[in-house]
Amino acid sequence: MTRPLRVLIVDDDALVRAGLSMMLDGTGGITVAGEAADGDEVPAAADAHAPDVVLMDLRMPRVDGITATRRLRERPNPPEVIVLTTFDSDENILHALRAGASGFLLKDTPPDQIVRAVRQVAAGDPILSPRITRRLMDRAAVEAGAYQRARAALARLSPREHEVVLAIAHGRSNADIAAELFMSVATVKAHVSSVLTKLDLDNRTQIALLAHDAGLA
Repeated sequence: MTRPLRVLIVDDDALVRAGLSMMLDGTGGITVAGEAADGDEVPAAADAHAPDVVLMDLRMPRVDGITATRRLRERPNPPEVIVLTTFDSDENILHALRAGASGFLLKDTPPDQIVRAVRQVAAGDPILSPRITRRLMDRAAVEAGAYQRARAALARLSPREHEVVLAIAHGRSNADIAAELFMSVATVKAHVSSVLTKLDLDNRTQIALLAHDAGLA
């Protein structure tokens, strides 16, 4: 992407918005396109500012971040969403990712890691800390019926798509998958797109969740 990445900051705390704005606007290749103070302001802000990535708070007075994320991701060509919160309960993590978020970070995350996360999700790769990933997978594994549902869904995939799903579940990038499976990056992207379409998923994080539900990783 030759133009700067456009970021929308959604948080009901004006000081948090100001701090994130100063941090991101001082970073090369990223610009803060706009701000919103509550989840109900997100649709209009997204229309006005056309962000590539949204930094989304969870706890807001009128519309919470999970609801706002779900509504945003249901729109055509939605931006990627990183939930940025002080609340890291299993429920919050799971609900945010199920709603379509591509990342989940705590507000005490170092600034350079937040910047890296914005760039990473804009490039199509999810961002979760290993600690959060492990907790999430443990929770998903014990959900009633999750294993059977995941197995039935993955049965719709081709053998090659299964290999790509397994690689995604282990955190491999497109370039890593291409090298491991002896295919081009463009072919990997085509397989990922096909998997998302067949399984009615939004992003790679949800592919990884499904693979872990099915006991593949």
